[in-house]
Amino acid sequence: MPDSASSRRLQHQIALVTGGSSGIGSGVAEALAAEGATVFVNYSHSPEGAAEVVKKIEAAGGKAYAVHADVSKEEEVLAMFKEIREKCGTLHILVNNSGIQDDSPFLDMSLEKWQNVINVNLTGQFLCAREAAREFVRRGPQPEISKATGKIICMSSVHEVIPWAGHVNYATSKGGIMQLMKSMAQELAPQRIRVNSIGPGAIATPINASARDTPEEEKSLLTLIPYGRIGEPADIGKVAVWLASDESDYVTGTTLFADGGMTLYPGFADNG
Repeated sequence: MPDSASSRRLQHQIALVTGGSSGIGSGVAEALAAEGATVFVNYSHSPEGAAEVVKKIEAAGGKAYAVHADVSKEEEVLAMFKEIREKCGTLHILVNNSGIQDDSPFLDMSLEKWQNVINVNLTGQFLCAREAAREFVRRGPQPEISKATGKIICMSSVHEVIPWAGHVNYATSKGGIMQLMKSMAQELAPQRIRVNSIGPGAIATPINASARDTPEEEKSLLTLIPYGRIGEPADIGKVAVWLASDESDYVTGTTLFADGGMTLYPGFADNG
């Protein structure tokens, strides 16, 4: 953590990271806490994972709580926000990170597989963002804490712009997140609520472990990344901190791709 408390960009702010018990979510939760935020680490199926993230944050001198909710279920989202208000009074930062994959060739994709991914990845972001925005408006500005009344960061993907055969449900959910984010940003800007997205590329997390199982598979993946390395959760955590801080106060309605250049379509580097 930073040596000086005054250097912590998120001091006195309360943050919620959905899907914070592993992968990108845990990296984001730890990064926000290192900058002074009190972090609620949301989990759906892994209380042990959330407890471990909380433990790491506390060991580093930060403050965190584990909080349960399946973000696709409205009643659980409402209960989660009620718990946050009861513990800390309000919320300043939402990182809408919960996401799943449930892959299938399009011709074989069941309605269940389609709906599972849309429910968590897209409806879950809508429900959490709506409740966060309601809380920001209820509380009103706190200029001594943050220039913005509230900050919402949607975790999208390079696949909000790159089609992905065999993953139609996932790619559709991320394209939906892009328009959800932009439309929220447009509507909420007059309330000084900033809404942005992060578009990760290949990040070393359990969700894409199968693409890195062998040196051959990892080499194949790296052909899609001009920068020549797979990202780490900490890379996304640093982006989230910046988007949540006053340093990005004039930034809203934008997807910041953190992808090592994957959206540069490296297959066309030699004229395609």
